[in-house]
Amino acid sequence: QVQLVESGGGLVQAGGSLRLSCAASGLPFSDYDMGWFRQAPGKERAFVAAIKWSGVGTYYADSVLGRFTISRDNAKNTVYLQMNAMRPEDTALYYCAAEFAPHRVGLDSSTQAYDYWGQGTQVTVSS
Repeated sequence: QVQLVESGGGLVQAGGSLRLSCAASGLPFSDYDMGWFRQAPGKERAFVAAIKWSGVGTYYADSVLGRFTISRDNAKNTVYLQMNAMRPEDTALYYCAAEFAPHRVGLDSSTQAYDYWGQGTQVTVSS
């Protein structure tokens, strides 16, 4: 049974910070690239950030570049998303996802590329 469980969401004022966590179980965590996606009301699920299985190599959406940082701790089977300088447009349900990609060099930004998904954690940014 594969599980991805997000935590750390909540309400924050514009300019503030939150750190999301995603704990993975039931899979060999170090064999998977990990990604964060978000879905705002009335919008499609959108790519936020991704990190290679080894932790070497990251990729960010232009909208969060310089503000968000993705990281992972393979010993803890956990991926993180540090969100700083948050804006109201960051309000969304945030999902973590896992992609089996042991021989790939690059990272994927498409939802179709990912094999497993968490249930999401709500992030709300007030102005």
